[in-house]
Amino acid sequence: MHLTMERARNLRLIVFDVDGVMTDGSLFLGDDGQEYKAFNSLDGHGLKMLKETGVELAIITGRTSRVVELRCANLGIAHLYQGCHDKLTPLKELLARLGIAPEQAAFMGDDVVDLPPMRHCGMGFTVPHAPSLVKERAHYVTHTPAGRGAVREVCELVMQAQGTYAAAVAPYLE
Repeated sequence: MHLTMERARNLRLIVFDVDGVMTDGSLFLGDDGQEYKAFNSLDGHGLKMLKETGVELAIITGRTSRVVELRCANLGIAHLYQGCHDKLTPLKELLARLGIAPEQAAFMGDDVVDLPPMRHCGMGFTVPHAPSLVKERAHYVTHTPAGRGAVREVCELVMQAQGTYAAAVAPYLE
């Protein structure tokens, strides 16, 4: 855990996949072709708190969905890349644009398509249901399932490593 906290201490950017990370991986498709996703409010508030500490947030996902645009807008996530079957290219572009070294970035994914960006970053996060191949290569596997607080767990771990957690929750304890 000590090495995990050391890696997390240096993070300036965390990039998230959506399906199977911010959601439980279920895809609800209506007869009209509309796609529905269920997001966790604990995850959302964790993202907001982490963003307020100065850590940049981004999403790179293989699917394209209007609901993900709406979720990003609601959470204040400015960096959104959808329809990316190659997630490494937009990650490298984002790092260059923000002037952030790969060692200062993390990627949270749940499947083999997420391994290239996870391995490029200084820290890779995944979830308990990820294939063994992914879990073996992640620096941290959440205890909490995807879509049920896994993102919140990562946000709190990073804030604790960076010494910003107490200040982030202080307004709720007064």
